[in-house]
Amino acid sequence: MRSIWKGAVSFGLVNIPVKLYAATQNKSVSFHQLHRQCFTPIRYLKQCPHCQTEVPQEEIVRGYEYESGRFVVIEEADLAELPLPTTKTIEIMDFINLEEIDPIYFEKSYYLEPAEGAQKPYALLRLAMQQSGKAAVAKVALRHRESLCALRVFGKALALATMHYADEIRPVAQLEGIAEEPVLSGAEKEMALRLIENLTAAFEPEKYTDQYRTALLELIRNKASGKQIHEAPAIAPA
Repeated sequence: MRSIWKGAVSFGLVNIPVKLYAATQNKSVSFHQLHRQCFTPIRYLKQCPHCQTEVPQEEIVRGYEYESGRFVVIEEADLAELPLPTTKTIEIMDFINLEEIDPIYFEKSYYLEPAEGAQKPYALLRLAMQQSGKAAVAKVALRHRESLCALRVFGKALALATMHYADEIRPVAQLEGIAEEPVLSGAEKEMALRLIENLTAAFEPEKYTDQYRTALLELIRNKASGKQIHEAPAIAPA
């Protein structure tokens, strides 16, 4: 695997150099959009409607719409000068019980690997967190934003999950369909509890598979084996 970030885990006076790796990968089947007439992949052009021209990447800048139709331009140099201590540091703020964090807060998971020479302090932190049963709430700057994150033990590794901030979670009260609590009979409650009990099992992630993806790949293989393949014409370079 290729690391996507290098820095250090920091808490108190302890500093542990680490590398960050994506812990998950998306295996969804992806499609190209083709022109039905000739089966050529469709291109998406970045065009300026004012100048009526295609805009090359080097002429594109970030703009924040401060007021309607008025933008503040943010350059790479502006971002580099931001006083953000978590740019190269996973700054632990608190140790907590992991079950206190509702899963709605979690975004994306990563693995932390100790950098060369940091194996011992890394193992010491992992062991201390494992034996205490604690996880850590921290902050880290990834992809031009400071993310809240949870640090926990995952097997022999430390795993990091980026999290939403509290003000990014939409209030449940916005759901009109749960405003009024329906009247439930004792028999209905007992039946629901029995059903849950009958379907209760240990969590084994390997037994859950993407049946839609399997069927879709089988469909693609069948079409390919039946020679239902369309070749796009050669396109001259721009």
